[in-house]
Amino acid sequence: MKHTKIFTLLAGVFLLTTAACNKKADFIFKGGMLPVTIKGYNGGSEDLEVKVDTFKFKYNLNSGNFNQSEAYTFPDNQHTVKLTISGKETGKIILEKELKKDEGPAVISFFYMNGQVMNMPQKQPKEDGKIKISYLFTPTLTHYSEPVDIVLGKYYFTPKVFEEITRIKNVKPNEFSETVTLSTFSTTGQQYNGQNTAVLFKAYIYKAGTNEYYTQGTVYSWHPTSSSAPTPAASSSSSTIYIFSESETGNSIRFNKNLEL
Repeated sequence: MKHTKIFTLLAGVFLLTTAACNKKADFIFKGGMLPVTIKGYNGGSEDLEVKVDTFKFKYNLNSGNFNQSEAYTFPDNQHTVKLTISGKETGKIILEKELKKDEGPAVISFFYMNGQVMNMPQKQPKEDGKIKISYLFTPTLTHYSEPVDIVLGKYYFTPKVFEEITRIKNVKPNEFSETVTLSTFSTTGQQYNGQNTAVLFKAYIYKAGTNEYYTQGTVYSWHPTSSSAPTPAASSSSSTIYIFSESETGNSIRFNKNLEL
């Protein structure tokens, strides 16, 4: 009899424990969980707030690049939900999207600058012996508004000469350029007119259709080695997208690499 009572007690504990576990499992998985990833670049001055329905992401999207993930749990009988991205201070909505439970994990990728939302550009595949480059130029100091040519070339220290290789024509400020392709090259053991010289890979910015620096007529001067848009290694195959903006040293124009993709 004693053993029977103990068995009955253990069985009762087991059933209660099982029921509790089942309730816990129902609580965790009921309704379905939707992973949501937000990635891209915020080129504005205001932080952005992300909401899925009334659920708010833990961290805002600060200026610069971002990559955040959260999970939203659907209530019973709900199959869609609205995602909203807006300015933290102004409340201005910059992006809205309906997310569907049946479509599974959601990935939202975008580029935000000057009040506009754009798709993040896709890099072209790497190719042996080739350099592929695309740019987005933000003239934050000069506020230059006309198209420019971004000219890629070699700068020879002896005799201080810039030699054009190729150029990306008619690049509009604050817009992604087309991708240009050039061959890799060595920067050591080079000669110019029979003289040994070091070589730098540089990117000059001219007024569109000319060989005149876009800074001509402004208070900023151009330095042949320090004034250059960002470039990758000259001797290695690569495919790169650069977002860059202006800075200065004295009156000499410089550039900041804001993002490299």
